[in-house]
Amino acid sequence: MRSIRRDTLVALGLLLICGTFFAASFDIRETSYASLGSEVWPRVILAVLFVLSLALLAQSLRVKDAPAQAEHAGLGAWFAAYRNPLWCYLLFGLYLLTLPYLGMLAGGALFVFATLTAIGRRDLRALAINAVIGIGMVGFMWTVFRYGLNVILPEGELFYGW
Repeated sequence: MRSIRRDTLVALGLLLICGTFFAASFDIRETSYASLGSEVWPRVILAVLFVLSLALLAQSLRVKDAPAQAEHAGLGAWFAAYRNPLWCYLLFGLYLLTLPYLGMLAGGALFVFATLTAIGRRDLRALAINAVIGIGMVGFMWTVFRYGLNVILPEGELFYGW
């Protein structure tokens, strides 16, 4: 008999959480001034998460068991296996620490550039592409939030009043 894999348990847990949150969305208070009910967006997001969790469950049940790996491969092997996620967490932590100083626009562009550089190629062409993606995407997102949605984003102390 095949043992239950970790990703199968995670998918089942996510499905349970999505169902619980969806049931709780029926307790969201209706407002009289909204043209769209306040429960609509949580339910849309939960439906997307439910579909993604179902896809994870299907994939975890479809994939055959991987060969057993050495349990005590060492700390260096663990760091090598999880290098990219660790870089992402570290860089995101630095982004959060520098957000009051750099602001969302400069800090976000720097974060995206640094993350793409850390987990991708590091030649001159890739660095140029990473810079364009970082500046372009964060600039686009900032413009949508600032002018399209009228959300005031953190400016940062270094660029305050520019």
